[in-house]
Amino acid sequence: MKVIITGATGMVGEGVLLESLAHSDITEVLSVSRKPTGRSHPKLKEYIVADFLSLPENDEKLTGYDAVFFCAGISSLGIKEPEYRRITYDTTLAFARAVTPSPKISFVYVSGSGTDSTEKGRIMWARVKGKTENDLMKLPFKQAFGFRPGFMEPVQGQKNVLSFYKYILWMAPVIRFIAPNMINTLQEVALAMIEAAQNGYEKNVVEVKDIGILARRARQR
Repeated sequence: MKVIITGATGMVGEGVLLESLAHSDITEVLSVSRKPTGRSHPKLKEYIVADFLSLPENDEKLTGYDAVFFCAGISSLGIKEPEYRRITYDTTLAFARAVTPSPKISFVYVSGSGTDSTEKGRIMWARVKGKTENDLMKLPFKQAFGFRPGFMEPVQGQKNVLSFYKYILWMAPVIRFIAPNMINTLQEVALAMIEAAQNGYEKNVVEVKDIGILARRARQR
C-alpha cells in the first residue's frame, strides 16, 4: 500500500508517519506539508506545498496512492469561524479533490472526539469538523472515514509533541483505568487508519472505542 500523510510535522501526523514507515504492508509514504519533516527513510518522499488551497484538482503528484491519512489541522482557540472554516473545511476538501477521489483510494480524516455530525450544535469547531466529515463522505472514495480520537499518547521517537504534554502525560494510566473510551496511543490510531484503509470498516465515523477495535484487528493479521 502507498499512502499520503498530511500534517507529518505535527504531533498526530508524525505519530502516523513513524508507524507507517515501520509497517511492512506500506511500501511508500508521501508526506505533503508546508515544511520538510527532517527525516530520511527509504520509503519516504516529500511534497512541500505552501497552501493546500493552491493545489490543482487531480494533481499528478498525488496520483497512484491507495490511501490518504489527513492529519493536518489547527486548534480553534482564538480563531473566528470564517478563518477556522477556511483552514479546516476548505483546505481539507481542496486536498481531497487534488488527490482525485475514486473507488481505488481511501481517505482518513482526523477530526476529534466531540465532532458534531448534525452541523447544528453550539460548538463552532465541532460544527465545522462535522461538515468536513460529512462532505468528504459524499465524494466517490473507496471509503472516507472521520477519525475521532480523544487523548492520545505519543509514540517512541516523536519530536513533535505538544509542549503541555510533559505536564499531563502522567495522567494517561489513570485515564486508561477510569475512562478507557477517552484515550488511545498514537500507535493505535495509526494502526487503525492502516487497517481501515486496507480492509474497510462498518462505520465511517470512527470513535475512540472503534480505534481500539481496528488496532487489535491490525495486530492480529
